[in-house]
This record gives sequence, C-alpha cells and structure tokens, in this order.
Amino acid sequence: MKKSLIALAVLASVAGVAQAQSSVSVYGVVDAVLHKDKGVPAKLTSGGVSGSRLGFKGTEDLGGGLKANFLLEHGFNVDTGTQRTAGSSFDRQAYVGLGGGFGEVKLGKMWSAYDDISGATNPVFDSVLSVENSIWASTGYVSNPSNGIYYASPSFGGVSGALSTNLKEGSGNQSNAFHVKYEGGPVYAGVAYQVDKTAGGDTKFTRVNGSYDLGVAKLLAGYGNVKAGSAKTTDLSFGADIPLGSSLTLSTGYASSKLDGAERASGLSLGVAYSLSKRTTVYGGFLDTKNAGPDTRYGFGLKHTF
Repeated sequence: MKKSLIALAVLASVAGVAQAQSSVSVYGVVDAVLHKDKGVPAKLTSGGVSGSRLGFKGTEDLGGGLKANFLLEHGFNVDTGTQRTAGSSFDRQAYVGLGGGFGEVKLGKMWSAYDDISGATNPVFDSVLSVENSIWASTGYVSNPSNGIYYASPSFGGVSGALSTNLKEGSGNQSNAFHVKYEGGPVYAGVAYQVDKTAGGDTKFTRVNGSYDLGVAKLLAGYGNVKAGSAKTTDLSFGADIPLGSSLTLSTGYASSKLDGAERASGLSLGVAYSLSKRTTVYGGFLDTKNAGPDTRYGFGLKHTF
C-alpha cells in the first residue's frame, strides 16, 4: 500500500513537471470595418486593421534552453462567416519549429521575412484606411508562401535578422527574403528584400522603414522599391502617430508611388483609434488618393482580440 502511494505521488509529480514544461493556447482576432468608397456602395469588410483569425499555438521545453514550437492560424471573413481562402484550413500560418539561444527555425507556412517589417511604419495603423495599402506597389509581394523554411536570429543589442524561402515542389514559384531590424528605446529601423520567382520572371521588392518616438508623437517613414523586368516603381511615405490620451491615438500620413514613365500616384489618410479595453478597439478615418486607389474612402471599424 505504501509503495503504491509513493508510485502515485511520483507519477503526479512527473505529470506536473510535464504540464509546466509545455503549454497550448487559443487566441484570435475579430475585426470588421464598414467603409464607403467613392462611386461604390458601402461595404462591411473583414479585417480593417488586423485580419480576422482563430489560432492555436504551443511550446514545449525540451531542456537545455531548447524549445519546440507550433502555430496553426485560420483566417476567416467575419462579415460572411466564410474561410478566408477556399479549400485551406490554416491559410494564414501553419508551422512547427525549434527555438533556443541560436534563434528560431520554422517549417511550414508562415509570413516571409520581408512581410515581418513591411507595414511596421504605415500610418493609420497599417489598415484599409492606410493610403500605402491602396497605392503602393511594394505591398504586392507573396507574403506567406507554402512549403516554407524560416530562420530568425536572436537579438544582439537590439539588432536582429531573419531569412525565409520556400521549396517549389512542382509549382515553379519561389520567394526568397531577408530582413535586418534595430529596436532600441525610441528608435526603430528596418530593411528588407524579397525576390518572387515565377515562370514569368523575377519581381524584386525592397523596403526600408523607420520610426522615432518623441513621446508627444511617433514619427513614421517608409520607402519601397519594386523591379519587374524593365519596370521600376518607387514608393514613399511619411506620417505620425499622436497619442491624445491613454486610450486615444490620432494617426495621419502621406504616401506616393511613382512608376517610371507614368504619372505619380499619391494620397493622404487620417484615422483615430480608441481603446475601450485591453482587447477591444474602435477606429475610424478616411483616405484621399490621386491617380490610384479608391479616390476617397471613409470607414469605421471594431476590433476585438482574445
């Protein structure tokens, strides 16, 4: 009897340690925006600021500083209740990986190293109200290719980097990317490069962005460049996020895009976001564009995370 009790105590202790060394969590974003473009009926669209999603993520401590990680992320349209990509269960991300002092390696479907910093300094919350997302050419890359391999380095004094690629596996298409970024105190700076290889030729994307937090405002700037054959497009943006209180932020910005030999496209955007709680935010604003985009757009949205 005493031996049985000891055995049970040992098993309970081992189970407790195993449970402490691994964890799985469920998370998600539900985001809907009502917007009106000039000459087009009003629309209710999913993902005004962040794509609506349901995700599962977990980690297991393997000892010696090594961890096994996984993430499964399903995108859906909150306005219709349908999945974001027909025929795909986890179309946003689906990967397994190992992390430690060396950084992290991921295998599966994940955002490219270019995408990691692409919208980091887009004014008006990198949303459907951001003029960059309406007129920039450098937003048209392959963002989360399948059959991917990704490596992220640890941070060295605020400097870190990442590399990503994917196997063709009969498709003939491949995306190779890298980024380097610095995050220290009020300063953020990042540079990224990606090449999308297709049967029709290579398209090369470059992104440089940065921000400086003055306290009373965060200054934002971005540069993009796209080369597809002999065609070259240059993108620029400037903006600021201005806190108007502990829960209210005003954001505004200007962006332009110039294809060689074509007229410059440009635009302005202005938006506000108010945090009702740590998980729920209401936002709204407008954008106005010239020679590209929706011409004018007004929108109001609600975002909830869990």
